[in-house]
Amino acid sequence: MGFTADDRTQITELISMHGHLCDSGELERLDDLFTPDAVYDVSDFGQEPLLGSAARIEAARALGERNPVGHHVTNVVLTDVADDRVHARTKGIGVYADGTAGSVTYEDTIVRTPQGWRISHRKIRAHRAPLGGRA
Repeated sequence: MGFTADDRTQITELISMHGHLCDSGELERLDDLFTPDAVYDVSDFGQEPLLGSAARIEAARALGERNPVGHHVTNVVLTDVADDRVHARTKGIGVYADGTAGSVTYEDTIVRTPQGWRISHRKIRAHRAPLGGRA
């Protein structure tokens, strides 16, 4: 069947809302974006994947002042995987309180639930070298 233009808008807004909620400290509202059993894979940062909302909230609070003050998402690319599942690939820019910034790629699996579209799996890949290290 594929996803519609309305689905595309809803999914893009879902992805965008992550930064708004994190930057305002509304971590409990992340449940509006993720499935209850979502995997938040931060293994590229040397940590174990986080399972469920409590683990995501605990990790963010543990980072404290080391959290970005601004999470920005760009370059949203959506690929239809199945009727109720979409793959999203986006670029993320994190701006820190000292003015430095970092870049990541989010690889998301997004599923349609009775509550609407939700992220069921997010893999975060850090960018540490220009041209993906292929220079």
